[in-house]
Amino acid sequence: MSFTVLIPARLASTRLPNKPLADIGGAPMVVRVAQRALLSGAKQVVVACDDASIQSACAAHGIAAVLTKIDHPSGSDRLAEACDKLGLDDEEIVVNVQGDEPLIDPKLVSSVADLLQKLPSSVMGTAAHGIDSASDQSNPNIVKVVLNAKSEALYFSRSLIPFNRDGHPNAPQPLRHVGIYSYRAGFLRLFPKLPQAPIEVSESLEQLRVLWHGHRIAVHVSEAAPGPGVDTPEDLAKVRALWINQ
Repeated sequence: MSFTVLIPARLASTRLPNKPLADIGGAPMVVRVAQRALLSGAKQVVVACDDASIQSACAAHGIAAVLTKIDHPSGSDRLAEACDKLGLDDEEIVVNVQGDEPLIDPKLVSSVADLLQKLPSSVMGTAAHGIDSASDQSNPNIVKVVLNAKSEALYFSRSLIPFNRDGHPNAPQPLRHVGIYSYRAGFLRLFPKLPQAPIEVSESLEQLRVLWHGHRIAVHVSEAAPGPGVDTPEDLAKVRALWINQ
């Protein structure tokens, strides 16, 4: 299976300034993400950045990077520009790996890429895993997803779904959505042009635009939760400690 990994990296961050360049074990975080992604078997791994300092840091560690516009409204727009800069064919499978996931499992990356070959009717792929904690189930910052019989997403929500009204012991376990995506490059180019959906605005979840417009999203359910991402200085300290001990 042939696929390209694109890693969006934006220098500005309100909670953690210069986040892509934060040091983890002697290399910038975005470089660590790319190194993990390279273990997935991807044909190429490219950082799509908005600042020359990120591009230079990647080059210093042998990581490919393309410089994109600074004013993109979303990561999807940035990746669409990267597809054009790289000259990717519309049928090329692209995996969007977030630039703040330095502990991401390479097998998760390849599994999400593989979804689009297994389920060609889907325009996107993503991942999820079971939620055991009651506090996580009720946490609106943890996005949930409900699937159909074909492992395609029916809906994403910040609320607990499905709601087990009568407490059935065999009710499906709630699933936490994991923010990794695969696309065909042609749909990635189309996506930013689709009008925003009311449910997308309400939930503040960009992936709901895909469902609103009648497209399908395939979902890989992993047995284990992914490694922690980095949004805050506290997250960074935690990941640095885990990196030393891995």
